[in-house]
Formats: sequence, C-alpha cells, structure tokens
Amino acid sequence: MHPALSVIFFTVASGSGYGLLFLLGLLLTIDPQIVSGNEAIAAVALGGALAAAGLLSSMLHLGQPRRAWRAFSQWRSSWLSREGVAATLSFAPMLAVVWLEWRGHDTVLLRACGLLLAAGAALTVVCTAKIYATLKTIPAWHNAYVLPGYLLLGLLGGAAWAWALHAAYVPRVDVLPIAIAGLALASAWFKYAYWRHIDAKPPAATTESATGLGRFGAVRSVEAPHTEQNYLTREMGFALARKHARRLRAIGLMLIGVVPPLLAALACLAPAFCLPCAAAAVMSVAGGLFVERWLFFAEARHVVMLYYAAKTGTTQHA
Repeated sequence: MHPALSVIFFTVASGSGYGLLFLLGLLLTIDPQIVSGNEAIAAVALGGALAAAGLLSSMLHLGQPRRAWRAFSQWRSSWLSREGVAATLSFAPMLAVVWLEWRGHDTVLLRACGLLLAAGAALTVVCTAKIYATLKTIPAWHNAYVLPGYLLLGLLGGAAWAWALHAAYVPRVDVLPIAIAGLALASAWFKYAYWRHIDAKPPAATTESATGLGRFGAVRSVEAPHTEQNYLTREMGFALARKHARRLRAIGLMLIGVVPPLLAALACLAPAFCLPCAAAAVMSVAGGLFVERWLFFAEARHVVMLYYAAKTGTTQHA
C-alpha cells in the first residue's frame, strides 16, 4: 500500500495523543490527587492538540475533504465513521476535565470524567485499528496482531509525552521512566512478533488460485492489463525491497525498544538529566513510530495486485 504521509502522521499523532489522554483519564479515575490541576490541564491540551492534528491531517488523504462530515452518518457499518464519532465524543470529557480542574477539585465528578476520558480515548484507537484489521483483502493487516499493536504503541507514545510533561512540572525521577522502559520493550517485542508473523504467513491468494488454473502449473500474464498507472497501481501497488525493509525494521526497533529504556536508566542514575532524557525519549519514540507506521503501510500487499501480475513475496525496489 502507498504509505501516505498524511495517514502516517494521523495514526502516529492521534495514537500518541489518545494514549496520553487514556493515561490521564486512568490516573484521574484512580485518584484525582495524583495529578496536579495545572499538569492535568496541560496534559489535556497536549493530548487534544495531538489528536486534533492527527484527525485533521487524515482529511488531506480524502478525495473531497469538504465532504468528510458525511463519514459520520455511516457509523452502523463503517469503522472509519465510528472512529470519527468516538473521536468527537471524546472531546466532551476533555473539556469537562479542564473545567473541573480549573474551578477546583470535585473528586466524584473528576473520577467520572476521567473514566469517560479513558474509555473514549481507548475506543477511538480501537476504531482506528479496526479500520485496517477488518480488511480481509490485505493479509498483513487482517490478523490478531494489529489491534493490540495499535493500542500498545499508542500507549507508548502517550507515556513518552506524559513523562516529558511530568518532568517539566516535577523535576524528579519517579515510576514513569520505569513504565516507559517496560512499555518500550513490550512494544518492540510485539512488533517483532508481528513482522515474523507476516513474513511466515502463506499468501491468502495467488495468481494460480485466483484464476483456478493452478492445477496446470504456474500462471503468468501474457500482457499487462494497462499501459500506464491508474489509481489501484498507485495506491495499492507500492513495493518495498526486502533489504530496505530489514534495515528500516532494525531502525524502528532501535528507536522504540532500545533508546527509551537506556534514557530511562540514565534518568534514574542521574536525576538531574530527567527532563532532557524525557524529551529525547519523546523524539525517539515518535521517530520509531513513524518508521513502524511507514512500514505498516509499505509492506502491506492488496490481493487486487494479482490482477497486475504482482507475485506475492516478490522482492522489488520501492
């Protein structure tokens, strides 16, 4: 699939934003006193800004952005529409949290709003993941790894931003660096398992099975169906050389699973460097998520490309 920058930015930014909002909502549900009022308001502002920026950038990928509002009407059958509805509704508890924190603590209402905020953030990311996980025509997405992977990576991105924000307000080391290290290692392991899965998974269809001529041997096209590129070949015919994929995978795992734990360890050993380490962790995780998400799209193969004589597993250059 064509790795459009607008969609990559959307999934990375909104995933991290909703990850931050989920963590804030969870903390408020447990105990509103854990997070100070100013820090909670800053977290809502940052998380909301990331989520809004991601959602707005996704409109750039639409053929007619001015008609994006119509997507809300298909929530009964479309995960894309459900994502838009969930994202919009999640802004209500955001505003409620800001208002309650600004006017003073109200424990019961803050707990309720925190629960709604965490639920709305998690539901929005679930809807985003289901957009891709339900596409049977793209085997690399239609598997059990996509949904938990989106949730885990969104949580990692949100936790990195939460650490940086908390370090700016409270310049001391607490449980956040340890949590970041654990999430980073878990995310890297899960992503590695996903890549092993899609590499080992046999193709859902081949040219032979699609034509029903496999019993006669290998099937190949005598002539290309088109003399020039069209929408399908541009959007669904992107191919990435295996050597480039291996290199990018290593970079992504390094940025997601190696650098953040090292920065967390440095912050624990030298608390004076807590804020710089947190800022560096945000940049590392964000960079790793961009690489991971680019690969998520670039390595996906749509079965429609069998019509254009694209062999599953063929090594090609991007």
